[in-house]
Amino acid sequence: MSAGTGDNIIEVEGLGTRFGDNVIHENLDLQVKRGEVIGIVGGSGTGKSVLLRTILGLKKPDQGRIRVFGEYLQDMPEAERRAYERRWGVLFQDGALFSALTVAQNVQVPYREHLHMEADLMDELAAAKIRMSGLPANACSLYPSELSGGMRKRAGLARALALDPEILFLDEPTAGLDPIGAAAFDELIGDLKRTLGLTVFMVTHDLDSLYAICDRIAVLAERQVILVGTVEDMLVSDHPWIHEYFHGPRARAALKES
Repeated sequence: MSAGTGDNIIEVEGLGTRFGDNVIHENLDLQVKRGEVIGIVGGSGTGKSVLLRTILGLKKPDQGRIRVFGEYLQDMPEAERRAYERRWGVLFQDGALFSALTVAQNVQVPYREHLHMEADLMDELAAAKIRMSGLPANACSLYPSELSGGMRKRAGLARALALDPEILFLDEPTAGLDPIGAAAFDELIGDLKRTLGLTVFMVTHDLDSLYAICDRIAVLAERQVILVGTVEDMLVSDHPWIHEYFHGPRARAALKES
């Protein structure tokens, strides 16, 4: 990590993104602290997943800059940037697994892409990550079509953890899960954050997750991040969307359960 970034592991500075004439973000700023779980929330169309993809370099910013690990990665040669990309893992919605590969083979994809490793060692490491994600040992030989929705997410999480990342990016990790499965997944993420020292950047709409595991919450609205803070900060905000989101019926249920 370069000097001058303090406790911030991600810094988004004056970000602007658009699709044609449709402006998604404008002068958006956000700092993510090392070792925290930050939840990214906002209404439909506010660009939560677009922000995640832009930080990852999957979409080029139309304005502004993004610094990760103290470096402006978009300015780097590709080979150097790829070395930094090994320091994060990503769980996309529904796991985004390769359907023709088993769970173990999916987890091994980062090893094959980034490392030169013997097959036996890849098998051993993949099995360890699969256990870490909470899947049974027999899941190694299963294909994505043979998994439940919750198991697919855990398999995707195992792949995201394959290279022992410092940052874990999650895109709607509990979407589609029943309340029990979602709570178990939240608990797993919290445990991994504590045991591995992860920084977790989580796009979510799940109020239970915000209450259960997030240290801070960033709210996207009006093309920017309009508030960053704790759940308590959200509860005292008088912004109309924030107030409705954190004081509506679902919010009261989440608060009662937390």
